[in-house]
Amino acid sequence: MEFLNNEYFGNSLIDYLYFLTSFIIGLLLIIPFRLLLSKLLFRLFGKSNDKKDNEKFNSLLKKPLRYFLILTVLYISAQFISLPEFLANTEEGGLNYAEYFDKAFNFFLLIIIFWTINRSIDFIGYKLKNKALKTESKVDDQLIPFAIDIAKVLTIVFGIVMILGDVFDVNVTALVTGLGIGGVAFALASKESLENLLGSFTIFFDKPFTVGDTVTLGGVTGTVEKVGFRSTRIRTFDKSVVTVPNKNIISTELDNLGARPVRRVKFNIGLTYDTSVENIKNIVDDIQKLIDEHPMTNQDGKVRFLNFGASSLDIMVLYYVDSPDWEVLIDAKQKINFDIIDIVNKYKCEFAFPSTSVYIEKN
Repeated sequence: MEFLNNEYFGNSLIDYLYFLTSFIIGLLLIIPFRLLLSKLLFRLFGKSNDKKDNEKFNSLLKKPLRYFLILTVLYISAQFISLPEFLANTEEGGLNYAEYFDKAFNFFLLIIIFWTINRSIDFIGYKLKNKALKTESKVDDQLIPFAIDIAKVLTIVFGIVMILGDVFDVNVTALVTGLGIGGVAFALASKESLENLLGSFTIFFDKPFTVGDTVTLGGVTGTVEKVGFRSTRIRTFDKSVVTVPNKNIISTELDNLGARPVRRVKFNIGLTYDTSVENIKNIVDDIQKLIDEHPMTNQDGKVRFLNFGASSLDIMVLYYVDSPDWEVLIDAKQKINFDIIDIVNKYKCEFAFPSTSVYIEKN
């Protein structure tokens, strides 16, 4: 077995054997170690037996933990071998590859650590969002995603600073000073982004709306889904998503439909000109009674015969639905519209439509 002591590139065969053996054993132990580490980390977020929580946690942290363990196994296994002398050059002015390997290891280790922190923030956000859905207040639904985004951005910035200082030997203090000197130029270059960021803080403090409210903004009507750093996402009734810059929201008139205690409905119905006065009175009285007795309307409704139209006798119908919910509104409108048709048919009257009568005179 003396051939195992033969050296190649500064290491004996037995050193290479130890390296491969430890690396293979380490890879085999990664799965149980990852499961154990996952359980320990999961307990840090509180005890939970929810299957969905476990699945979400594993989907977010499975890859970062696996790469962290692989990197750890590689580092431990590499202790059994050393770099060849021509790579570990210690002469002044020479390239010391050992130092570069150490920096590469630190680089990947820091990336994995901050990747794990970011994924952990995602899981915390997932847990907090589920708790926010169980509360009546909508403020937490809006605040939690914003806070999670801030935490992730700060984590990324801190990670970049750590990598620059530890791996690339950048003087962080001088870098921060340089950024302070160039702050004016940076602010001018990112003027629009800063306006949007300030707009997001204005939305949180002024609270013109919260997540879940139905708003009308610049011709766009829909439900607010998320308020971010730069923009706010609105889901329209066509199910499309409109992204509005935050600076536009604070500088444009905004109608918060969700803040209304009631929703107004106003329209005209037209009857043909051969409708008798008695039938018009009866139809007006019946529709007024319908509006007053409907369970989803208040007592402010008005039904009046108002206009002699070009081709119809116009009856105004005005009422208020006691709910800001759009679904309740359209259901109430549909029921009332069906009942109005029944009322008009009961008196054997007809709805008018735009028409023209032509009279031909014979000389």
